[in-house]
Amino acid sequence: MTQVEPDPLYAALMSPATRDFSHGFLPPEDPLCRLPEPFGAWEQAGGVLPKLALTRHIRPTIEDLPSFPVNRLEYLAEHERAMSLLSFLANMYVFAPDHPVATVIPRNLATAWHGVASRLGRPPMLTYASQVMYNWHRFDRQGPVEVGNLHMMLNFLGGMDEEWFVTIHVHIEAVAGRALSVLIPGQDAVSRGDAGTVARCLDAVTGTLHEMRAVLERMTERCEPNTYYHRVRPYMFGWKNNPELPEGMVYSGVEAYGGRPRQFRGETGAQSAVIYAVDGFLGIEHGYDEMRAYLMEMRDYMPVQDRHFIETVEAGPSVRAFVQERAHGEPGLKNAYNAAVEALYEFRRLHIEYAAMYVLKPGQRENKGHVGTGGTPFTVYLKKHIDETLAHRI
Repeated sequence: MTQVEPDPLYAALMSPATRDFSHGFLPPEDPLCRLPEPFGAWEQAGGVLPKLALTRHIRPTIEDLPSFPVNRLEYLAEHERAMSLLSFLANMYVFAPDHPVATVIPRNLATAWHGVASRLGRPPMLTYASQVMYNWHRFDRQGPVEVGNLHMMLNFLGGMDEEWFVTIHVHIEAVAGRALSVLIPGQDAVSRGDAGTVARCLDAVTGTLHEMRAVLERMTERCEPNTYYHRVRPYMFGWKNNPELPEGMVYSGVEAYGGRPRQFRGETGAQSAVIYAVDGFLGIEHGYDEMRAYLMEMRDYMPVQDRHFIETVEAGPSVRAFVQERAHGEPGLKNAYNAAVEALYEFRRLHIEYAAMYVLKPGQRENKGHVGTGGTPFTVYLKKHIDETLAHRI
């Protein structure tokens, strides 16, 4: 798959040893707000998407947009902005309120989406990267990347609940940077036999997970479960394991697909690389099941550089084995490792509690809440994964 010619920032992102984790896996600078003039009509449509969505003009407006000049995109930031813009337009086209679910994406949108996605090494699909990681802006550019200083650049319907849901996730991603920055140094310390540094890195992971959990706990402040379920979540689904799209989606005009429907997963937090990287560092292994296969599939929906980082951590020296070898002689090291495992368990446990609150309970009447936006039954597997996490204590 052809990818973007890397600019200096992209090259730095591909090197785990030199990558800037000041904002975690988020871009070090605020994402691009708008594409230049050749894309003006597309940006205009994206800017009024919440208003168009409530009219009978939504689909004709998108169908009438001019050709999207993919070859005019230059830098990674431009490609990511294009990917977010096209993804929001596509998912709203498909799931437009008061319309039957569309089974074909129009040629102008489909070919552009496929072209940009191919360069980024991801499917032409709304992903966590496009909805969350590259779709935020700070009011105060010198201020922190945290709720209260963030807004979404593109919305589906807009409103407090959608903004809060997404910006809470942006905040969590930014907080995660502290842990991500110590994973490679911690593994390097294992190679040197430096138990003190390994323990300090484990402490940093523990503290970060506690902070991430504290941010996640704030979800209920301004995102109400029923509003999320009925006004935010419907536009995040994909066309794999979606009963409304049993055959998948036709990408009109995309030669590579030959006119045949394609099935891609919907947007989900499982497309964030943070927990995968922490699992890899701690040596947390999950038994093979449908959820594990799904999580491996989710890596294909991540930015290439984040996927590469996970693989680098997983291939690195084993922190778990190092701690096991020294557990008796250095109980402080074992305690530091177990504290990190327990912090990861607590984060996962809160996640499943919120899954019940925001998805299972509001979906009871429709009997739809057991399937996630990624298109898989998740509750049984989430419970299994949190239990497997805790079982890794030494």
